[in-house]
Amino acid sequence: MKGGGSVEKSKKYEIDMCSGSIFKKMLLFALPLMCSSILQLLFNAADIVVVGHFAGDHALAAVGSNTALINLLTNLFVGLSIGTNVLVAQYYGAKKEQELKETVHTSMMLSVYSGILLTIVGVIAARQILIWMQAPSEVLGLAVIYLRIYFIGMTSTMIYNFGSAILRAVGDTKRPLYYLLGAGVVNVVLNLIFVVLFQMGVAGVGAATVISQTISAFLVVRCLILEQGGIHLELKELRIHKDKFIRILQIGLPAGFQGTVFSLSNVVIQSAINSFGAVVVAGNSAASNIEGFVYMAMNAFYQATISFTSQNFGAKQYKRINKILFVGELYVIITGLVLGNLAVIFGKELLGIYSSSEEVIQTGMVRLRIIGITYALCGIMDVLVGALRGIGYSIMPMIVSLVGACGLRLIWIATVFQIPAYHSQTTIYMSYPITWTITLTVHALCFLWARRRIK
Repeated sequence: MKGGGSVEKSKKYEIDMCSGSIFKKMLLFALPLMCSSILQLLFNAADIVVVGHFAGDHALAAVGSNTALINLLTNLFVGLSIGTNVLVAQYYGAKKEQELKETVHTSMMLSVYSGILLTIVGVIAARQILIWMQAPSEVLGLAVIYLRIYFIGMTSTMIYNFGSAILRAVGDTKRPLYYLLGAGVVNVVLNLIFVVLFQMGVAGVGAATVISQTISAFLVVRCLILEQGGIHLELKELRIHKDKFIRILQIGLPAGFQGTVFSLSNVVIQSAINSFGAVVVAGNSAASNIEGFVYMAMNAFYQATISFTSQNFGAKQYKRINKILFVGELYVIITGLVLGNLAVIFGKELLGIYSSSEEVIQTGMVRLRIIGITYALCGIMDVLVGALRGIGYSIMPMIVSLVGACGLRLIWIATVFQIPAYHSQTTIYMSYPITWTITLTVHALCFLWARRRIK
């Protein structure tokens, strides 16, 4: 009876992606994902607020100077979890329980190895990497402390990412949200205790992050251990199955590599923005922070498209794949247009949260008016990538994205932006909608070609 109860309990969290209304089920799948992403942004913002108010400007700069580096090093491995998501969903849809079981155990073992590798690299190379990144000398010591503590928790971060990818693949986005919410509340409380009460500064923020990440990892592992069927995790069976490992790498590595190169290209674009001085940099940072909430809302439909497409591809429900893409695009267009334009309409009030300077608000509005209004184009592009990855194509969308959304942007900065008449903020920001349009057009052609190959 106990086993039957567990199956029923876990089934209520899952969404049957291979039958029924795609409109309703994709929305039910995406909303908890959206909440998870926005919660994560809010908790990250809480870290910065606490350290800025109670530990001083140097501590704030030390934490802030690590953001780009952390994203760069983790994007590659977080990309691997997309490989897990696609493969688990395909085997789950195809009802291949043994292959599903091997994929789950390979993925969780891979998450542990990835975390350990990142910890070793992060702890040993922290100081040298920050020197290469030209971290200000007055905050270098504090930045190294924060980075080393942060990377100690990398194994927990990877376990949570891979574990939640497995749950997403079977349609469960609610429990990862609950675990993230619980861990996030702990993070904020520990921030206040360590930084305000114990005066631990950046070490306190780092320790709070590691503890909260470990809690979310524990909850995901416990969930998978209590599961029944193919996604049940048996700790003594954890090992790398070579064929599953290769498939995860084939799908996940291009996605991770794409994220890493995007981070590098953003450094070049940031350098161009930096040339306009501190006011423009501040306005750009505030505006891009606001856009982050819109992007995360749209990204939920990218994740939904991957899982829905993968399951139906595995179940040979090929006729539903076109409908999934249509619904995903419809939702992402509505989300991008509504939230992007709301960000513009209330832009001055939102930017005012970040700065009281009228100049900073005005420069932030220059960015919001261009990117906020056209942000739906980015969502359309991402959903097409999700559909391609769901049917097993990962290298193709990676190449198109890198050449289109990344390479063309860098060429734009190196050519058009250098013309004196066009040397402005507006020229930099216009590179986004132009490259999104070109890239999504090529992705659409690639999908039509790939879809015809499925018999």
